[in-house]
Amino acid sequence: MNFEELNLAPAIVQAVREQGYDTPTPIQAQAIPLVLQGCDLLAGAQTGTGKTAAFTLPMLQRLTQSEGSRNKWGNKAIRALILAPTRELAAQVEENVRLYATHLDIKSTVIFGGVGMNPQIDRIKKGVDVLVATPGRLLDLQQQGFLDLSTVEILVLDEADRMLDMGFIHDVKKVLAMVPKDKQSLLFSATFSDEIRELASGLLKNPQSIQVTPRNTTVQRIKQVIHPVGRGKKKQVLLHIVQENNWSQVLVFTRTKFGANNVAEYLSKNGVSAMALHGNKSQSARTQALEGFKSGDLRALVATDIAARGIDIDELPNVVNYEIPNVSEDYVHRIGRTGRAGREGNAVSLVCMDEEGFMMDIERFTKQDIPVQVLEGFGPEEGEKAEPIAMGRQTIWGGAGKAPGRDVMQAAAKAARQEMMERVRTNKVARGPGGNAGGGQRGGNAKRSPGPRAERAEGGAEFGGEGLDQARREQRPPRRDGRQGPRHP
Repeated sequence: MNFEELNLAPAIVQAVREQGYDTPTPIQAQAIPLVLQGCDLLAGAQTGTGKTAAFTLPMLQRLTQSEGSRNKWGNKAIRALILAPTRELAAQVEENVRLYATHLDIKSTVIFGGVGMNPQIDRIKKGVDVLVATPGRLLDLQQQGFLDLSTVEILVLDEADRMLDMGFIHDVKKVLAMVPKDKQSLLFSATFSDEIRELASGLLKNPQSIQVTPRNTTVQRIKQVIHPVGRGKKKQVLLHIVQENNWSQVLVFTRTKFGANNVAEYLSKNGVSAMALHGNKSQSARTQALEGFKSGDLRALVATDIAARGIDIDELPNVVNYEIPNVSEDYVHRIGRTGRAGREGNAVSLVCMDEEGFMMDIERFTKQDIPVQVLEGFGPEEGEKAEPIAMGRQTIWGGAGKAPGRDVMQAAAKAARQEMMERVRTNKVARGPGGNAGGGQRGGNAKRSPGPRAERAEGGAEFGGEGLDQARREQRPPRRDGRQGPRHP
């Protein structure tokens, strides 16, 4: 099958071919005809399956089939709204929209937090057909009177599961209340939790469903392995693996921003060029890190889960779970960064005793037994036992077996916070005035490593203006699971 057989307009097919694509992926072959027919869609597709084109191409064609209205400044009113969880993903999606609309009279723009509003406001005033946005900045501009969503004809929720993980469910529902009921709605998600299905039931009307990959399964072509390691040996193990295998490109996942800085700095000091990517980095520093990683100037990119959303590298060969996620679905998202487009990939998990329970949950979730390989000299020390994991003010238990009592968990959290603050003080002294931090970040964009207050917001405030804006509006700390109320210890 080719794109002409999907009844796409010649101008769109030409733009697709100019990007080097001739044959639609499975998600594109299934979704494009349904969207062209005007159906609402519930699509299960992981990153790297071609899902962006699956909704962008038919959306563009539908927009060219009729005239839109005008905004209050006399220019094009918004006809299609695409919501994305992070600014990297939003920017990537909008770039694809522009590329595929090269030969069409369609204008698009992207808005997200963490950067100035005025340029975004100017572009909206000049008129756009397609708006790609993150929820927080969208609501900010709407509340200030710069956005009118009453003209939206097509609404797309991209990576809806991640939006819920980041605590944007309240913002998403506010947006849904602002768009017309009589519209076409498309929801794309890598996984389908009960919360996603509840959201879909209120948004979609008689939707068509597509599931490209089996529910909650990982890509079989990815070679996965578990290395049991001692708690204090992870950085040495990571360095050993990268150097031993002579990896030229590896994406490393940490649980926190502080951890990302720490690991990136260690790798850089030991001969592996690396930078950290997380929400406390400036936009220019993040762009620099991504471009350096894609071009091959950086061998390692150390990222938090949310910051990694939007990283689009077709031939990424290696992913390392430096710290095991406490949410099993995050594991699927992480390793899905490699093994794309039919290529093979490696996914390595460094598991200390504190995380054995997380890994067992992941194996149950993905319905597989991941091979275990012990690296001589790097295993747990004799007598080493699982300890609670402190994430800011939240303490979690990831070890195998029953969690210890509340007093033990609280003591662990206090000790971890004290250790973190001591590291921050040590780093300040080591850097001196105007020094750099974060594994290779250069110049005036360098930021101080975050303390417990910044780490606490890892799930919902990963992206500067987005999670923090939502948390302030809601007057509650953002939660990764999208539910209301405070976290439980």
